[in-house]
Amino acid sequence: MSTAAPAPLTTAIRRSWHASQYLLIGIPVALLAYVAAFLVVAALLFAVVVIGLPALPEAAKALHRFAEFERRRAAALLGVPFRPMPQLPYDRGELGQRVRLVLSDPVARREALWLPVQAVAGNAVGYVTMVLWPVGLLVDGIVLPVTQLLDRRAADEYGTPPPERHGLVLRWHPVLARLSAEWTSSLLKAPPAAELAERVAQLTESRAGAVEAHGAELRRIERDLHDGAQARIVALSMRIGLAKRLLDQDPAAARQRLDEAQDGVDAALAELRHVVRGIHPPVLTDRGLAGAVRALAADCAVPVTVELDAVDDGRRLPAAVEAAAYFVVAEALTNIGKHSGATAASVRIDRAPGTLLVAIGDDGHGGADERGGSGLVGIRRRIAALDGTTRISSPLGGPTDIEVELPCGS
Repeated sequence: MSTAAPAPLTTAIRRSWHASQYLLIGIPVALLAYVAAFLVVAALLFAVVVIGLPALPEAAKALHRFAEFERRRAAALLGVPFRPMPQLPYDRGELGQRVRLVLSDPVARREALWLPVQAVAGNAVGYVTMVLWPVGLLVDGIVLPVTQLLDRRAADEYGTPPPERHGLVLRWHPVLARLSAEWTSSLLKAPPAAELAERVAQLTESRAGAVEAHGAELRRIERDLHDGAQARIVALSMRIGLAKRLLDQDPAAARQRLDEAQDGVDAALAELRHVVRGIHPPVLTDRGLAGAVRALAADCAVPVTVELDAVDDGRRLPAAVEAAAYFVVAEALTNIGKHSGATAASVRIDRAPGTLLVAIGDDGHGGADERGGSGLVGIRRRIAALDGTTRISSPLGGPTDIEVELPCGS
């Protein structure tokens, strides 16, 4: 039995109510902005006569929290990710330094200029919202049903489908809400100087992560060489020395030691190949990213579906990008095989202009935690070192999805 579609009037009311919630909350926000604007002016005036200097940093912090509340509301309505605006450390240093920091902060100036605009515009759209409701219910509640009835009669008479009609008045609530959110986002957008400072901070953090990841990789290689190949070579040297001493007295025992030494050589070579594969897998050089990923999928304990057409055309990517994508897939599939409890996994690699997209997913129980030593931190740091982005979703109960974007210049 199919579910009937909601009536257009009901849908219009639902959409209008959702938009009106945003707009009506804007009325108390506008009133607070009105009061805050006077307080900011008063704080500046008192700061001129020195008495109000201690209050200026505190006023800037309160204004920033108020503006962040509106940024969050606007981002939720527009359906975009909310990114907190960085705030300068107003609590550090002497009073004179803190005041100069507030007065020179472009974010604080933009937030102060937003206050009078919000005080006027927020009230205006809020009151328009309240006026539109009775008018909309009256007009759309009468005109829309009559128009639909005439449309159905015309459709029955001429055999054409009736046109889809929407409310005449109630449909303006979502329009007003979106306009309000857009101007809030525009007015409270980070100035270029703040965006540049945030970008520098991101690059500093990614560089620190890359240096730490590089150090961890070097320590891993040193540990593998010390505990594996080096130990085997030392044992090999001892066996050869013992064979030399036994060569004249007991040739059979010397031959046995040489045979053991030969086995040790093979084991040491295997250890060295393992270390080399950890630095840069030969399969990546020989078969390219698509072939290397297929080899990883074939070795995984869970059945893996791969979609690699975008990188299976013979065009090679930069070596650093291929290595990063390979190690991301390798780490993710290792985690899936050991920890996820999944019955199926997937790997998809696509190309967009200038970007390589890597997506790994599984149907396991989820709950992967970056703080739990699962290798996810290493993935994020490796990608950040190449100025890429990583998105990890692993709610309890699953599924787990990892999406990586890498700039590749092609």
